[in-house]
Amino acid sequence: MQLQLIRNATLKLDYAGRTVLIDPYFAEKHSLPSFTGRSPNPMVELPIAIEDILEGVEMVIVSHLHTDHFDDVAMQRVPKHLPLFCQPGDEETIRGAGFSNVTPLSGSAIWQGLTLTRREGSHGLGPVVELMGHVMGFTLEAAGEPSVYWAGDTVLYPPVTDVIAASTPDVIVTHSCGARWDGDLIVMDAAETVAVCEAAPDAIVIATHMEALDHATISREDLRHVADEKGIAASRLLIPADGETVAVGRP
Repeated sequence: MQLQLIRNATLKLDYAGRTVLIDPYFAEKHSLPSFTGRSPNPMVELPIAIEDILEGVEMVIVSHLHTDHFDDVAMQRVPKHLPLFCQPGDEETIRGAGFSNVTPLSGSAIWQGLTLTRREGSHGLGPVVELMGHVMGFTLEAAGEPSVYWAGDTVLYPPVTDVIAASTPDVIVTHSCGARWDGDLIVMDAAETVAVCEAAPDAIVIATHMEALDHATISREDLRHVADEKGIAASRLLIPADGETVAVGRP
């Protein structure tokens, strides 16, 4: 498989001969409001043109409707006929934007030989969860490919470690920028990302959702430093740059 980090959570995944786009966020640099007053968002430009991102895409996954995961530009530019999987409750909003092939993922679904299974996530812990709303992660499997657990906008909490233990994924994609909302952690930080590596010693962890938004508290350099201190090799914890493609062979 090949995984290209576009920016933030947006990924382009070539998997089992299919091309999947995850959480498209196409806004121009500084075109959206700040979360903290530090900077307008996104803080960086897309590394490649939108038409190049969309080239070859056959299916779309939208984990939730926060603007940094599915913004107005993406709603306009992503072809409306493409199959699109989302969490239950978001389908009517997406259909209202003109998408005609929307499937809420409540359990597992098979699409073109890919098995997609919804996984629980928590966008923080405590009262902040009510403000953040529901989110989902997913696992992805196909014959001849490494199994993938895309954790999504979640902190590390028991359902995440349960998925790791039960599904033993070959690849885990984390959101690792340590974003905070009114002081509360709402996605994984460096310590939690390292804990994922420790919970899955045979998996490759790919840290994304970094250095794009102004409520982040952890940089790529910060994460690499903490991982090095804990003895997590760079070959086990990948921290791609925007636009970078990572190739992972089958186990």
